Amino acid sequence: MKIKTLLIVSAIGIALATPESLQAQAKPKPVKPDFGDVKGDAKEGGKKGPKFDASKIKDRLKAAFDKRKKKRGDAKKEGHKVGGKKGLKGGSGFGKLVRDDEKIQELRNSFKTAAKEQHEKIKALHGQLKDASDEDKDGLREQLKGQRSDWVESMKGNREEVRARLKEIREEFKNKRDDVIDANDDDGNANPGE
Repeated sequence: MKIKTLLIVSAIGIALATPESLQAQAKPKPVKPDFGDVKGDAKEGGKKGPKFDASKIKDRLKAAFDKRKKKRGDAKKEGHKVGGKKGLKGGSGFGKLVRDDEKIQELRNSFKTAAKEQHEKIKALHGQLKDASDEDKDGLREQLKGQRSDWVESMKGNREEVRARLKEIREEFKNKRDDVIDANDDDGNANPGE
């Protein structure tokens, strides 16, 4: 009985003592190093300039901005990179087959020239639209809508041609391992180990 009472009293004492010892306290602020008076001592007879050179900072910032701008420009030129190992441009071998394929390059180049022509037409129509009267604007808007629908159709056609060529490439470089194994089983002995 005495042991049981002693355990209960000690448990209550520990429970009451714990919150006092675990009080939350703010971390002390780190001590800042003393750089002295930035404006200078009044005893020395005037202001000292700040301890940094503004022209150097401007030069460093300009160099950093130029470096970032160049890097971003290079990224825009390179375009989206296909996944793969770091350092390899373009990723896997299948991507290289597609990029180097003559027909796909021809389709890509023809699409770029068509896009430039389309852009010039749209730009010319917008220029005419600014200067046109109210009656002419409706006709020009209809022409713009027609150009847009024609462009959408040409994009779809180009995509279909590229997809068809990709299917041809896949079929051309398809792994024919199973066919080769089946052909070997038919021609060879049933027990090749004997």
